[in-house]
Parts: sequence; C-alpha cells; structure tokens
Amino acid sequence: MNGRPLSGESAGLRRGGGKGLLALLLGVLLLAVTACGGGGGGGGSDAGNAKNGAGGKAADKTATEQSEAVVTIAPKNGAKSVDTQGALKISAAKGKLTEVTVEDTKGNPVAGRVTDGGSTWTPSTHLAASTQYKVHATAEDSEGRKAAEDSSFTTLTPKNTFVGTFTPEDGSKVGVGMPFSVRFTRGITNPEDVEKAIIIKTEPAVDVRGHWFGNDRLDFRPEEYWKPGTKVSVRLNLDGVEGRPGVYGEQAKTVDFTIGRSQVSTVDVKTLKMTVKRDGKVIKTIPVTTGKPGYDTWNGQMVITERLAVTRMNGDTVGYGGEYDIKDVPHAQRLTTSGTFIHGNYWGGGAFGNYNASHGCIGLRDVKGGYDKNVSAAWFFNNSMIGDVVIVKNSNDRIVDPDNGLNAWNMSWEKWIA
Repeated sequence: MNGRPLSGESAGLRRGGGKGLLALLLGVLLLAVTACGGGGGGGGSDAGNAKNGAGGKAADKTATEQSEAVVTIAPKNGAKSVDTQGALKISAAKGKLTEVTVEDTKGNPVAGRVTDGGSTWTPSTHLAASTQYKVHATAEDSEGRKAAEDSSFTTLTPKNTFVGTFTPEDGSKVGVGMPFSVRFTRGITNPEDVEKAIIIKTEPAVDVRGHWFGNDRLDFRPEEYWKPGTKVSVRLNLDGVEGRPGVYGEQAKTVDFTIGRSQVSTVDVKTLKMTVKRDGKVIKTIPVTTGKPGYDTWNGQMVITERLAVTRMNGDTVGYGGEYDIKDVPHAQRLTTSGTFIHGNYWGGGAFGNYNASHGCIGLRDVKGGYDKNVSAAWFFNNSMIGDVVIVKNSNDRIVDPDNGLNAWNMSWEKWIA
C-alpha cells in the first residue's frame, strides 16, 4: 500500500511523460523553424512567392519542355548494306538544323550542306564502301529549344569493282605538256559521278578540266600548257562511286606531281630541222628526217610519254609487216600510242636535214649502240623528260588525234570543256 500506488504513478509518468516531452520538443522546434522561415512576417513570404512566380515558371518551362523540332536520319540506326550514293539524308521538322556531323570510325568527316532553309542536310560527295558511319544532328525550334539525334550505319560491300590506272606517277616531275590521264578497268556509264570524284588542286591555282575519250579514259588539262614549277595534287576519291550499275570504285589515293622547266621542240618537215626551245629561248637546232611519202609523220602537238634507252621496232606491230625489224633502236621517246617515236637513227646515212626516210617517226642522227653522247639523238634524249612537247608542222599528213597518246593539246579548249 505504501509503494504500489507511487510506483504505478511513477511508471505512468515515465510512459506518458516521455511522449509528452517529445511532443513538447517538436512543437518548440517547429516554432523555431517557422520563425526562421518567416522572419519578417508577410513581407518575407511575399518575396518567396515572387521568386517562384511568373519568372520562375517561365524558366522551368524552358528548361523542362521538350523541343518541337524533330530530327530524322536516313538510313535508320543500325542499317546495313547502305548504298554509297543517295541514301544518306538528314532532315528537321518544326525547326532548323544547327549542327550535323558525319564521320567514319577513323574520324574522317563527310562534307555536306544544309538546304531548304535549314530543313535538310545532304552529303556533298558519295560515301566509301564497306564503311561504318556515325551521325550526330541537332535542330532548334522557334523558341531556341534543341533536339538531337544520333545514328550509325554501314555501307554496302560491292561484288564488282573498278580502279583507274593513271599517269604521271606519284612524286614525278614532268614537262609542261603532261595531262593527268586515267584509264578505268571497266567502262563507265555514270561519267559525271566518276569525274566529280577526281579532285585536282594546283599551286599556283589554275582551272583544270576533264575530258572523256570513250567510256574508259578521262584526261585532265588546263587551257594552256602548265606553268613551270606548278604543283599538282590529284585526289582519286573513287572508293564507293558507282561507275556503272552494280560496279563500284575501290580506290582512294592522292597523286602529287610537279611541272618542270618548259621545253617545246618544233619539227618543220619542210626544212627538216627541229628547233628546241627551253623556257622560251632557242637552245639547239637539230637536223632530222621524218616520214617518207606514204608514211608521212602526223602534224600537231605531241607529248613525250615514254623514254627508252634502247628498244626493238618491228613493222608488224604497227601494220607495216615486213617493212623493218630493228632490234636496237637507241634513244627512243614515244609520241603516240600508234607507234610514233622521236628516236636515234644510225642507219639513215645522209638523210638528216636532207630528205625524209622514215616510216612516220622523227629520226635524229645516232650511232649503233647509242654510246656517243655528242650525237644529236643522245643530246636530245638526255635533255628531255616525260611531258615535254614536240610539235610537227608542214607535214602532208593530218593533225594527230588528241587521244592518240597524251596529245590533248590538239583539241580546242571550247571542245575540251563542252
């Protein structure tokens, strides 16, 4: 009786009193928080409302609302065997494209341009075959909100291909008459696409144009002979070009060559003399013999395309069967594909400067074996290079065809670029 009521009361206070004390402490803490948050009364509350009012809502709207611009990339992400021409197209609806990057896995970019007021991007060139490309495109709507898309695809692997064999060689130095000539291993039926894929840059700059001879040869030249010292760089960007239906180029190569000094030699069939001009100045006059009646030498501008210290000349190879077969013609330089050479002649006797005795070639005095460096043929050979020009005039034959050798200069500029 002495202890139980007290014990029970004490126990009750401990159980109930603990909850009451916790409630009391929470109330005090809440009051303190309220006082801190409202410290200035209604003014503080109004300032908070202003901060989160119209301006805050506008900022939140710009930050959170999705752009209306929609970017579309074709072909679709992950596409395989994509055509190298015409398949890649990027567009934006309800906005304008602001950034487009297309590159292969090595980081090589694909050039392109935005058209239709910012709604479309198309590549400026074809794509390479058997290559994976990554695309990133960004567009903005009228409110400046951005939308972006990323994609990747892989181009086709062609079953049939072609390449171009070319002259002059990479790193060579050539004469002022040398065109850049490409022969294709397959006939081309899409010439514009192929020609567009061959890019020529020069230093100093000069307008260089291409001309097709048939469907498998494309030559490039400026309007006039190259300026000595010109540096020429040719990019054969043929990889992926569809040259004919189902046949694609597989070449990606850069060819650099330099134009040397100017040398133009003029053969006058009437006088039987050749005048050699170096950089516009006469440096030598040489007696010659040219094609005898019935075998007249071509007229026109011809370019040296091959140089042989000694070669065999057989009439059978040019339709003159049984006429001649000389196994050791010295100092021979080719002028036409059909077999015209300017070469040393050790069997001509007194023909040089006096009468015509050849089967269409231009003969210069030489010795058997070509060992004498002082004879005319040896001098001319040692002072010539691939790309030098030899002009023949006053012959009874017609002007040589521009595709008979690298003789582009026999076509007017107007016809060349037509």
